[in-house]
Amino acid sequence: MTQQQLATYLRSHRRNSGLTQRELASILGYKHEGPVCRHEQATSIPPFFMALAYEAVFRVPASQIFPGFYQTVEQAIEAKLASLEIELQAKSAQDRDAAVTARKLEWLWARRNGIELSTSS
Repeated sequence: MTQQQLATYLRSHRRNSGLTQRELASILGYKHEGPVCRHEQATSIPPFFMALAYEAVFRVPASQIFPGFYQTVEQAIEAKLASLEIELQAKSAQDRDAAVTARKLEWLWARRNGIELSTSS
């Protein structure tokens, strides 16, 4: 994936706020601005808690601050879910865990079609 595809909007959010890299780094608990610079340039992926910290600072979902990283993760997850669905569909309806398999397939179908299933069991 190219640098262009791994775009982040961290720099835009930081500049719109008027914060310097050093100030933002300090707010996040970093000792210097290096990590913020690397996150802005997409040369380093922020750790999970730092992605949440950026979200808290700018009140923008991390997936919107780091859309390139999010897209990469989303594509990998979608491919793995598609493989799981194929694997589940190959199972026999006579298996002893057929009800569990059917539930998983129902969830995958609802997810793909944007339908929220009831969470009560």
